Amino acid sequence: MSLAFLLFFACFFACFVTRSPMSDSDFSVETDSEPTRALRATLAALPTNARADGAVLAVAYSGGVDSSALLAVAAGVVRQAGWRLLALHVHHGLSPHADAWLAHCQARCAALGIDFAAERVVLEGVADSGVEEAARLARYAALGRMCRSHGASVLLTAHHQDDQAETILLQLLRGAGLAGLSGMQRFHHAAALLGDADILLARPWLEIARADIERYLRRHAVPHIEDESNADARYARNALRHQVMPALAAAFPGFQTRLARGAGHVQDAHVLMREVAAGDLALCAREDHLLLPALRRLSELRFHNLMRYWFGLRGMRMPSAAWMQEMRSQLMQAGEEAQVCVTHPDGEIHRYRDRVFLAPRRLMPPPEDGIGWRWEGQASLAVPAWHGVLHLERIGGGETDERAPGFASDWLAAQILSVRPRSGGERIKLGPTRPARSLKQHYQSADVPAWQRTWLPLIYAGETPIFAAGIGMDAAHLVTSGERVRMRWERR
Repeated sequence: MSLAFLLFFACFFACFVTRSPMSDSDFSVETDSEPTRALRATLAALPTNARADGAVLAVAYSGGVDSSALLAVAAGVVRQAGWRLLALHVHHGLSPHADAWLAHCQARCAALGIDFAAERVVLEGVADSGVEEAARLARYAALGRMCRSHGASVLLTAHHQDDQAETILLQLLRGAGLAGLSGMQRFHHAAALLGDADILLARPWLEIARADIERYLRRHAVPHIEDESNADARYARNALRHQVMPALAAAFPGFQTRLARGAGHVQDAHVLMREVAAGDLALCAREDHLLLPALRRLSELRFHNLMRYWFGLRGMRMPSAAWMQEMRSQLMQAGEEAQVCVTHPDGEIHRYRDRVFLAPRRLMPPPEDGIGWRWEGQASLAVPAWHGVLHLERIGGGETDERAPGFASDWLAAQILSVRPRSGGERIKLGPTRPARSLKQHYQSADVPAWQRTWLPLIYAGETPIFAAGIGMDAAHLVTSGERVRMRWERR
């Protein structure tokens, strides 16, 4: 019999036989405890859609001290409110005890009658110095996936005031800006972490001290596991927790509360800077780009503030101050005809004709041999290789309309169609009385930036191009009466 099975059986049995001073199903009796009051206040502040009957609220449940206490409190409070409670566990595989922890969490949820889900993640090619951050990102990504698959709109985590103080100190030591020094927020739509802007991350215990949570855990004998890695001072947070924080507590008792208060002031300043950035964006933005002459009128500080805000709206990670300075220099100092491209791990910043664009990084070029297909009446065709969608709109009938030409439906359905990249020499005629011109000439006339052209495909009928994304349909094959189809390209 395997060790993992024995540990699972022991944990499962203990959860049913070992009785705490209070029944497992009735943790909400102690309504005057700090953790319980804080959770109730957080749930009352949730958006209306998250408080509807039958809504699913998830708890990030590692099995450790903090998450075990949160699950115990939530077992009564959440279900009393008429919501469904779901516990989510992430198995990192970093500890030899990971299987036993998974078994413990599953057994504990079975004892409390709480739905349980788990996901295994694998960290590969990560240096020891980066394990802590890699594990954090993988954990949140897995929690986001499980929330989506189980319909949970809110994820509760057990972060507390001591965690907040540690976070602020770590960010300060890393030289973080206002966003980092703001610490954690009580409510946060963490799209970058969870992969979904619709999932609300809620931290009900940010104003609760670790001592209060541990006191609750002892009073009710809540089963939990001890992660041996929490004592490993090689990890930055552990070094801070076991070596620095005790010294600070001895010299400055209650410093955690003051750090949390300071983080609140920083959050206010951060909100104000975002309001300034939003105003600057409204002045500098046109459609999908920024105007360089307007950016030149901003001070260096406001330029950096605006760009960070713009990056945040696109879900990009915040770059370093040195990177921002270099990016600004390249955009501002390049010649008028220069085509500047500054790379970022999450995208590319392009300058073209006094305009600044933000584009995703696309490492794989479109396939050289193209993609074959037939039109069978579908209204659109997704083309992931070119990061876009081809829309095919049916128009017309018996009437003639010179202003709305298109491809005859029966003609289009009979063609062998393909999506292809440019190969050179292609020409498109946009009107019956206009000459055929090269794609390069059309792109220049349409003011299409050079870096975008790679991702604008051609639609062929046999060996003849009939549509060029970013330009239009070839007039040689268009009709103005009968049922016809108009093509339109949408970038994604």
